[in-house]
Amino acid sequence: MNWLAVVLLLVVAAAVVLRWRRPAWYWMSFGVTLAVVRVLFRYASVMDACGLTVPPPRWRLTLARLTNRPVPRPRAPRVLRVRPTRTGLALKLKLRPGQDAFDVAASCDRLRHSFAMYGVTSRELRSGVVEVRMTGYDVLKRVQMPAKTDTRPMRVPVALREDGAVHYRDYRAVPHALTIGATESGKSVYQRNLVAGLAPMNVALVGIDCKQGVELFPLARRFSALADNPDTAADLLDALVSYMEDVYQLIRAEQRITSDVPDAEIASDIWDLPAGLRPVPVVVMVDEVAELALFATKAEEKRRDQIITALARLAQLGRAAGIYLEVCGQRFGSELGKGITMLRAQLTGRTAHRVNDESSANMAFADIAPDAVLAAIQIPTDMPGVAITGDATGGWARIRAPHTSLRQAVNTCNRYADLTPDLPALAPFRPVLGIPAPKDAPAVESIPATV
Repeated sequence: MNWLAVVLLLVVAAAVVLRWRRPAWYWMSFGVTLAVVRVLFRYASVMDACGLTVPPPRWRLTLARLTNRPVPRPRAPRVLRVRPTRTGLALKLKLRPGQDAFDVAASCDRLRHSFAMYGVTSRELRSGVVEVRMTGYDVLKRVQMPAKTDTRPMRVPVALREDGAVHYRDYRAVPHALTIGATESGKSVYQRNLVAGLAPMNVALVGIDCKQGVELFPLARRFSALADNPDTAADLLDALVSYMEDVYQLIRAEQRITSDVPDAEIASDIWDLPAGLRPVPVVVMVDEVAELALFATKAEEKRRDQIITALARLAQLGRAAGIYLEVCGQRFGSELGKGITMLRAQLTGRTAHRVNDESSANMAFADIAPDAVLAAIQIPTDMPGVAITGDATGGWARIRAPHTSLRQAVNTCNRYADLTPDLPALAPFRPVLGIPAPKDAPAVESIPATV
C-alpha cells in the first residue's frame, strides 16, 4: 500500500506540474480522458439545463399511458461521435426535430461552464448536424502550430484559432483582405507569417512599405518589387495595372470558345490556363495604407487619387488576373478620403488586432460581422498577436499567429530567394541588394553606452 500511495502521489504531482507548465502535454496525457468521462456523464443533465432538449413525441407519451409506465424524459441531441483532438474534444450532434443550430451556438458559454472546458464553439455541418468543438486549455496563450498542415497552392497556414483549428489565408477563396490594428498589436508578426508561408510557393511578392522600407526591405530577396515611398508606390501600382491588362489579353487569346471545346476548358482566369502558359500569381502587400492616402499639397492630392484609383482597380479586377491584395494599417475609414470606402468594400477578408477605439473595429466588421466588433475592442494589451478574423459570410473567430522574429522571416526568404520570379513589367522596381550606406546619411544621435 505504501508503494501504491507513493505512485499515486507522483502521478498527481506530475499532472499538476504538466497542467501548469505544459498544458498541451497535460491534455494529451490526463485531461482528454477526464474530459470525455465528464462530458458523457453530464451530457443529458447539462443539455436539459441549457434548454437544448425537446419533449418526447406524442406516440411515446400515449404508449406510456397505455402501458402504465413513467413519462419519458425530454430528449437531448443525439451524440453521433466524440473525437478527441490535440487541443480538446469535437462532438458531432444530431439535432432533434424542432431544434436549430442557433440554439446550440447561443448556449456555448453555458456549455463551457457546465463541462468545465476552456472554450466551446459550434458550427453547422449540414442540415440537422452540428459540430461542437471544445478546447481544454488556452491554446492562444502559447501558440504551437501543428507539424502537419493542409497546405495547398495559395493557401497559407498563418495562425491558430481559439478552438485549436488552424487558420488559413486562402487567396483563391478570399482574394483580398484588410488587416488593421494599433501599434504593437501584432500586425507585423502576422505579416511576417504570411511572407514566410508564401516564400516556398510559386508566387511573386510585391511590397509597398512607406515606413522607408523598415518592415519589408529586410525580406527583399524574396520580393519581385518593392516601394518605400508614396511616389514609387504610385508608379509601381500603375505598372501592376498595366500588367493586369496584359494578363487579361493572354486569357482572351487562350479562351478558344468553339463548339468542340468542353465548358470546363474555357478560360476565365489564370487558373483555367494550361500550366505552361499560366502567369505567376502576384500578392501585393501594402503596409500602413494610410500613408498612401494622406496628403498636404495639391501635388500630393493628385498622387493620392492616382494611388487609391489603382488600388481600387486592382481590388475589383485583379482576382481573375491572379493579383491579390493584402492591405494593412492602423485605421481604414472614410476620413482617409474619397475612394476608401469603395476599396474597403472589395476587401473580403477582415482581420482586426487590438484597436484603441470602437470606431476602428467598426471599420473592419460593422458591415460584415457586427458581433465581432465587441470582441475586437476586448483584446488585452498583454497578448499581442491576438486578432479577430471574419469574412463576408458573417462568421468570425479569435486567432493568434505564432511569434516569428524578423531574423526567422529573413532566413526563410533568403532560403527561397531562388524562387523569386522576374516579371519584366516590374523590373524597374526590383529591390537592389547590397547597396552601401549613403555618405550623406542623416545625423542621428545614438543612446550613450552604459558602463
